[in-house]
Amino acid sequence: MRAIFGRKVTNLTELKELTEQAIKSGQRGQSYCVIKEVLLEDDEFHSFAKDFFNDQAWITKEDGGVIEQREVRCIRVINQDTDEKVLVNNEGYTYPRYTAIETLVVSE
Repeated sequence: MRAIFGRKVTNLTELKELTEQAIKSGQRGQSYCVIKEVLLEDDEFHSFAKDFFNDQAWITKEDGGVIEQREVRCIRVINQDTDEKVLVNNEGYTYPRYTAIETLVVSE
């Protein structure tokens, strides 16, 4: 599976716009693997999605990065009410440094 990750994207609205533009321009995205899942209630998910620069208690500095197979290690954040999904690669930080929309996955 592949996804288009954006670096230091402000919020979910911006991520959706950037992802759509990237797909239109032919970008294929990066391979990724999910190392853990976080299930959030709708209000928690919207709070998370409106400001990706906020530190999150469920992100540890050990999460994220890239493994030898060139796959991005990421956290799948799921809105339990809508099933909307955001992938997070924190690259050693405690906020979502790189984000992608899993529902707009680009096939290999």
